[in-house]
Amino acid sequence: MSSFCTPAEHLSRRALLKGTVATAGGAALANFGGLFNSASIAAEVNKRAKRCILLWMNGGASQIDTFDMKPGTENGGPFRPISSKVSGLDVCEYLPKMAQQADKLAVIRSMKTTEPDHPGGITSMHIGAKMEASISHPEIGAVIAKFHGDPNSDLPTFIRTGSTGNGGSGFLGPQYQPFSIGKDGRLPSFTQNYLKTENETRRNELLRFMEGEFAQQHKADPFEAHRIAKENSWRLLKAKSVFETADEWPKYRDLYGDSEFGKGCLMARRLVESGVPFVEIGQENYDSHADNFTVHKASLQVLDPAWSGLLVDLEQRGLLQDTLVIWMGEVGRTPRVNSRIGRDHYINGWTVVLAGCGIQGGVVYGETNPDGVGVKENPVSEGDLFATIYTALGIDPAAAHYVGARPIPVAPDGSRVVKEVLV
Repeated sequence: MSSFCTPAEHLSRRALLKGTVATAGGAALANFGGLFNSASIAAEVNKRAKRCILLWMNGGASQIDTFDMKPGTENGGPFRPISSKVSGLDVCEYLPKMAQQADKLAVIRSMKTTEPDHPGGITSMHIGAKMEASISHPEIGAVIAKFHGDPNSDLPTFIRTGSTGNGGSGFLGPQYQPFSIGKDGRLPSFTQNYLKTENETRRNELLRFMEGEFAQQHKADPFEAHRIAKENSWRLLKAKSVFETADEWPKYRDLYGDSEFGKGCLMARRLVESGVPFVEIGQENYDSHADNFTVHKASLQVLDPAWSGLLVDLEQRGLLQDTLVIWMGEVGRTPRVNSRIGRDHYINGWTVVLAGCGIQGGVVYGETNPDGVGVKENPVSEGDLFATIYTALGIDPAAAHYVGARPIPVAPDGSRVVKEVLV
């Protein structure tokens, strides 16, 4: 029995496997499990090849010290705003390269979300909804992998580095589980074969036989997840050269900045260029309950070249128009500075930035009050943000997935698409 629905709602695992995926025209295709590799699904996703890179600011970056500055107020802090390419869109002095990319950005300054703590915030800002005990919602990466992934690709469709999301593929199943790599974007050392090719092939065939025999007597998602993961790892080894950036890095080091996060952003570009529909890159050290300004100055100086370099590189390669770049974390930071010169978690007026696929650049949406405390106009919820993101990527936010007999939309019911930031 599935853990995702009540006994009354539960029909069977077969019913779960007969969930649906909406097409570009809104019709429903049979999907999931064994049906996933059908030619119709492959054709459907290939004709809509959209990509997404999520730059995850782990811990929650300060909106007042980045894109919603309040100079001259009690809460303003010591950082100075600088002008960008867009009139009225000033940014922090430690983001000078991003100031030159402002015409690509849609800055949403009125995020009003529900989860103030890290675990809940990380989950809700990856699934676009409040957590529910009875439903295991999939992360954004799993949803995009489902709609835009190529089932015939040797590369995973949902890749992330470092400590980022925590929700996984949820009710979409093991096919869409994230593939995690190190912060530097490299594959683990054990991915290097140590057997001769013919010996490796014989060993893999033996394992497939044993998995098949075992599966006939033991039907459970974890066993199937293990089998799929193993098959995916064998396919991945055929394409692992995508993860080897040593030759390319010297050429792009100045553009992205000589940092681990910069290398991660270069890796993200290489992966989307190779057809991976969703890549998440994490930057640590934004949870600045103490020494907020020291923490942010150091972090922004790493972020600025990496993020701007990514946008420049994507644009020069003709990839930006089909690649959505999201900048966000799980929370914002309090407008008021605490006794430790820090800013705490804040969910009532913080900032997310979008760029690229389907996004109108040079736009500021929403407004906080003059002192940064609270949203003055146009609040945006988690569901609203995700409905907007999915729309930008050509995914109908109302498209229903079935968990048993229960239809669950991609974005929560009642979510509003922020059309003002879309092309």
